[in-house]
Amino acid sequence: MLRVWLAVLLLAVSGSAVAVERVVSLAPSLTEIVVELGSADLLVGVLDAGERPTELKDLPSVGRYGQLDMERLLSLKPNLLLLWPGSVGPAQREQLKRLNIPTYVAEPHNLEQLTAQIEAIATQLGRPERGVTLAADLRQKLGSLRQRYHRDQPLQVFYQVWDRPLYTVGGGQIISDALEVCGARNVFADLTLPAPQVSVEAVLQRNPEVILAGDQAQLDAWKAWPQVTAVARGQLLLVTDKGLERPSGQMIEATAKLCQIIAPDR
Repeated sequence: MLRVWLAVLLLAVSGSAVAVERVVSLAPSLTEIVVELGSADLLVGVLDAGERPTELKDLPSVGRYGQLDMERLLSLKPNLLLLWPGSVGPAQREQLKRLNIPTYVAEPHNLEQLTAQIEAIATQLGRPERGVTLAADLRQKLGSLRQRYHRDQPLQVFYQVWDRPLYTVGGGQIISDALEVCGARNVFADLTLPAPQVSVEAVLQRNPEVILAGDQAQLDAWKAWPQVTAVARGQLLLVTDKGLERPSGQMIEATAKLCQIIAPDR
């Protein structure tokens, strides 16, 4: 009787009758979260995009962004999929639904959602205590950053993703929240698309105080418009840390670096 009671208790805690032992991650950010939770041993396959964590270099690939190898995925017999919707095309997402493999979908729009999803992923992996510990640490760091970089009047920032055509981030994209942590405001926060295309004229009209980009040549191109406050003040700032593009635990440290770039005096 005692054994039965213990089994029921464990089932209630884990939320699943089947122990998660074979996980396939369908986004680099989700792969990073699994590693940050000390649970890389559960991964049997990953979707590739850029460099992998060193400990996963020999792990099987199930394709690349937008090109999921369904046959390879099925051969790995996963009993949990971690999915970021943008990493898999709509048709293949429908295929995944029909497979009835337990799936956790993560698409955080701000840093608080990110920390909550880290906890949720840890629970999915059957290691909830690791998620609680990591999320608490990340929330403490976020709180410190918000307090340190708070401004009564946020800096107006244009975050450039690409130049031809000109792309930025919308208000629902997690990078917008990282800017807010740093005491700044995305000048295109009113746009709902994650990565909207904008015109040079629209940027000039919104007159940002700071322009951020990942390429120096893209920044230098703005010097053709000296009437822009960011250009006049020499606030064309280079952001080289790609961690802002991967919403995992490391994004908090990437946000700290972003804050230092925007407001080094603080």
